Amino acid sequence: MSCEACRTIPPVISGEYTLKGRYEVLAGLKTYVTGNTDSKIGLVDIYDIFGLASQTLQGADLLAQRLNAIVLVPDFFDGDALSHETIPPDSEEKRRVMAHFLATKANISQNVDILIHAVDQYKACFSSVAKWGAFGLCWGGKVTALASAANTPFAASGQVHPGAMDIADAQNLTVPHIVLASKDEPAEVVDGYAEVIMKGKGGHVETYPSMWHGWMGARANLEQAESRAEYTRGYNQLAEFFERNLA
Repeated sequence: MSCEACRTIPPVISGEYTLKGRYEVLAGLKTYVTGNTDSKIGLVDIYDIFGLASQTLQGADLLAQRLNAIVLVPDFFDGDALSHETIPPDSEEKRRVMAHFLATKANISQNVDILIHAVDQYKACFSSVAKWGAFGLCWGGKVTALASAANTPFAASGQVHPGAMDIADAQNLTVPHIVLASKDEPAEVVDGYAEVIMKGKGGHVETYPSMWHGWMGARANLEQAESRAEYTRGYNQLAEFFERNLA
């Protein structure tokens, strides 16, 4: 790939999993890049507040392989993601750290703007892509939903175990949208999303009743058989949705 905005960083190995992609700098952000750089399908994978976790990058690899797509995981937090020890925020100090993080590096509106600007660079770097999609995990789902309103650069989008769900976000969607919820999201809001989405641009809403908030992101347990199976099912379901809407 030739692009003045891109600079290759040596590949890394995370834990026992050997990453299929590599790190590059795209649109000023360190970005995990995996899949076919000449694909007609491009997908932006927006992580949760724990950043570039191995489980999240494995999911990106699964999508890239299944879709024969180029999948990008940008590091909005510049290597300074939230620590797992901060969750749950059950002390004054943890709440202070969480509030500061959400007001600064994880500021939603600021990162929506960064994402939309980045897509312009992605289009220049991967000129073969005909349609771009995006999905986000928890925090990333909120960013994705807000970036899927009027004038969105995406042809389809989605949220997985979404954080800070708001039915108003669903009402503003302008493209097909998928929601894969855990048992921990508020059922009435998930139902509200389903009603709005099916009456609007279309999409799919489903709850994984045995899975916890984070089962497809940094809190995924890939050592346990059921959660590993549901993790895989979720990524396959995302792939099927994006294949229908981006191909």
